[in-house]
Amino acid sequence: MNERLIKLRKFLHITQQEFANRLNVSRSTIATYEVGKSNPSDAAVTLICREFNVNEEWLRNGTGEMFLPANRYTEITRLTKQLLDEEEDSFKNRFISMLANLNVEEWELLERKLKQLYDKNYYNKKEN
Repeated sequence: MNERLIKLRKFLHITQQEFANRLNVSRSTIATYEVGKSNPSDAAVTLICREFNVNEEWLRNGTGEMFLPANRYTEITRLTKQLLDEEEDSFKNRFISMLANLNVEEWELLERKLKQLYDKNYYNKKEN
């Protein structure tokens, strides 16, 4: 499992400290997992899988895909965690706050404008 933990962390482009922070454990705990000195507990494996959307079968046994297929709930959860880690006045936070305050008519207008933008970009790419 230690090699897969290293592979996961490197795939995510995060340090041992960043990985540890996301799991609320020490960096040395992650280091002991990665060198094979100790194995994560079942609870730690569950936490890793939930936090990073990792396929538990892959993490434990190396079979299957590294990540579980994303669904809408997973994507929203990931975005929410990301927003909580960012500065309050970041563009993403300001944008999500603006969306949260839209009324029905504004949502409909936004949907129409995004569709127009998508269609325009789609046809421009087709012509090139």
